[in-house]
Amino acid sequence: MWPKFHQRMYLQDSFRSRFTMGVRAPPRLLELASQSLLQNEALAIVALEELPTELFPPLFMAAFAGRHTQALKAMVQAWPFPCLPLGALMKDHQPHLETFQAVLDGLDILLGQEVRPRRWKLQVLDLRQNTHQDFWTLWSGIKASVCSLLEPEPAQPMQKRCKVEAQVVLKPAQAPVEVLVDLCLKEDTLDETISYLLKKAKQRRSLLHLRCQKLRIFTMPMQSIRRILKVVQLDSIQDLEVNCIWKLATLGRFVPHLGRMGNLRRLLLSRIHILPRTTPDQEEHFVDQLTIQFLNLPHLQKLYLDSISFLEGRLHQVLRCLKTPLETLWITNCLISESDLAYLSQCPSVSQLKDLGLSGVNLTSLSLEPLKVLIEWTSATLQDLDLDECGIMDSQFSALLPALSCCSQLTTFSFCGNPISMAVLESLLHHTMGLSKLSHVLYPSPLESYEDVRGTLHLGLLAQLHARLKRLLCESGRSSMVWVSASPCPHCGEQIFYDTEPILCPCYMPA
Repeated sequence: MWPKFHQRMYLQDSFRSRFTMGVRAPPRLLELASQSLLQNEALAIVALEELPTELFPPLFMAAFAGRHTQALKAMVQAWPFPCLPLGALMKDHQPHLETFQAVLDGLDILLGQEVRPRRWKLQVLDLRQNTHQDFWTLWSGIKASVCSLLEPEPAQPMQKRCKVEAQVVLKPAQAPVEVLVDLCLKEDTLDETISYLLKKAKQRRSLLHLRCQKLRIFTMPMQSIRRILKVVQLDSIQDLEVNCIWKLATLGRFVPHLGRMGNLRRLLLSRIHILPRTTPDQEEHFVDQLTIQFLNLPHLQKLYLDSISFLEGRLHQVLRCLKTPLETLWITNCLISESDLAYLSQCPSVSQLKDLGLSGVNLTSLSLEPLKVLIEWTSATLQDLDLDECGIMDSQFSALLPALSCCSQLTTFSFCGNPISMAVLESLLHHTMGLSKLSHVLYPSPLESYEDVRGTLHLGLLAQLHARLKRLLCESGRSSMVWVSASPCPHCGEQIFYDTEPILCPCYMPA
């Protein structure tokens, strides 16, 4: 090992340009200095003890991009910040598996020691790609305005720091390191980097805490899902999507894990179906298993239920266990009964809704009086309302208009896919004219814009009717309100949009 005098001389030579050329192009100078130092990786590792704190990020960036695995291992062990935002760096530099492994191996070496080096300050390894976006840019430009979590402790003068080193070199290793990551569980195999991370988290369970704010579950065997969740701190999950084709019994095997996600804010359950041979008692048991877990989710604010086959006649079971009012409730592509709609109109958990979606719920044969009551009840908070593809007829829609006119906070209203006439659209425009915050309305092409019963859309007629609505908006002083028509193409099902000009699907494009 070189004497400290030679190490310091080498550092001075490597970074002399940084001090002699001023601030004309600091990022470029730092990049050159980092590359120069990494030409001798062994020496760079030795020099870390004397490396100024502000030079760690640019050197780490160069080592990561250049796949200098040994330097990365050493830099993790000497990282002088409480947080290492590796995910933001991985977003710009697609990581090589060996590079990612080197970072985790460096962390693993430290966790295996009874004491940690003096410069060790790392508390959080952040693998999320959409956080701390400016960290690497700011530090590579020698700017100090970064998140407090990332700021180092005030640097001591070089002479004083050397004296401290001689007295205290090591400190106890007690607190675990947290690894922040968003997980997407899909198919039967995982990304190699995630697999390696899970392996390390399992090996160092008491010292390496895997925290996952967002969890997405797609097609994956339940056995694999449960094995992965065993190494995740379940109370860290705030956003959960279960987007699988699961039997209700399969969901029953998952819900014990759901009940341990005490900080969950957003939950999406999609495509849960019941096998034909399931008895009513079994069905009731599985539904109870799910809904009772809501008692353990005191922070749940957003609930999305999509394509849930057991919901009809049971909406009260699902919602009655919620402990706090919801901000968002989406029930989409589900069958619900009139009793469900009636319960929804008086459920305490929906009294403060900001976002209500019933897209794909067939309401044609139901009385919409409970929905009217619900809209009136939430009129002081409701911001977004989606009634797409509900089969709502003219008479039903007209009955909702007085309630809609009370929604003072409404910003977006969408009701495409409903057979509505031009007269009702004009009535809607007049009823909502006083809603100052309403800025976007997505409406179906009116019945008068179709040529025949087969649903052939006449673009000329649609243009005339849309122009009429725009003229009424201008005459009412609401020309800035955006009204966009959307209707499915009868040939391919793709949406045809019309604002000032039609946005056509390929079926309508000229040959």
